Amino acid sequence: MTALPTPRGKLTENRFLNDLTWLRVGGPADYLFQPADVRDLQDFLHVLPAEIPVFPMGVGSNLIVRDGGLRAVVIRLGRGFNGISVEGNTVTAGAAALDAHVARKAADAGVDLTFLRTIPGSIGGAVRMNAGCYGSYTADALRKATAVTRQGEVLDLTPDDLNFRYRQSDLPEGAVLISATLEGPSGEAEELHARMEAQLKKRDETQPTKDRSAGSTFRNPAGFSSTGRDDDTHDLKAWKVIDDAGMRGATKGGAQMSPKHSNFLINTGDATAADLEGLGEEVRKKVYETSGITLEWEIMRVGDPLIE
Repeated sequence: MTALPTPRGKLTENRFLNDLTWLRVGGPADYLFQPADVRDLQDFLHVLPAEIPVFPMGVGSNLIVRDGGLRAVVIRLGRGFNGISVEGNTVTAGAAALDAHVARKAADAGVDLTFLRTIPGSIGGAVRMNAGCYGSYTADALRKATAVTRQGEVLDLTPDDLNFRYRQSDLPEGAVLISATLEGPSGEAEELHARMEAQLKKRDETQPTKDRSAGSTFRNPAGFSSTGRDDDTHDLKAWKVIDDAGMRGATKGGAQMSPKHSNFLINTGDATAADLEGLGEEVRKKVYETSGITLEWEIMRVGDPLIE
């Protein structure tokens, strides 16, 4: 195997990823790199041989890593990448800062980024996936994102550069997001916190928040597919077509479509990645057979299946 550069941060070979994903599944990455700081990340990527792929990983809230693992250097940001600062109506957050923490800190300062409060994950993931809730999307608030390129250069990206779409954006190949600058309207701190508490209460009533899930499994259908076009409407909900297909509560191995919210794929305890992805594919097939609608995955699936 090609020799890797020696960073100041932590570099672990053959590191299983199951404990780093919310669904608690995933085989080993060739390497897991946790950089000490931005300079360490720059130096590492600059020297890393071009033929070795990298996979930036957030907190694993929207991710299935297949059981055979990832043939890549997985880059996971931690301390040093989770700071949050507020100036006026502008909030700058490190890519590893949790969405919920950003929403709360913004509210403390009278800035309304309340849509982030119930989104699982970190700001890097929110930018990458154009995460949204309650009709607001990251694209609406983002003013600038900063990334380290595969060549080790720091690059500022505008919303136009990122080409935001429904649950999608474009990043340069192998680039690692390190921070985002967001702007929100003014609000009264007390009212913003009260609104977020109400959102959390509603979420807990309607979603399986105590179970191991990765949030919504499939995108809401737009027209008859999730194309992500600006003129698409998402009035038709994924959970409705899953219910109509009779797949609420369906199981495969340790995987289940939640009886509480049928668009939530959950690990009941001993699911493999193959169980989870396989059940998702069964749901997609059944929905297509019953409604003619092709559901598109919202959860990212990466890596290799396990070869027996």
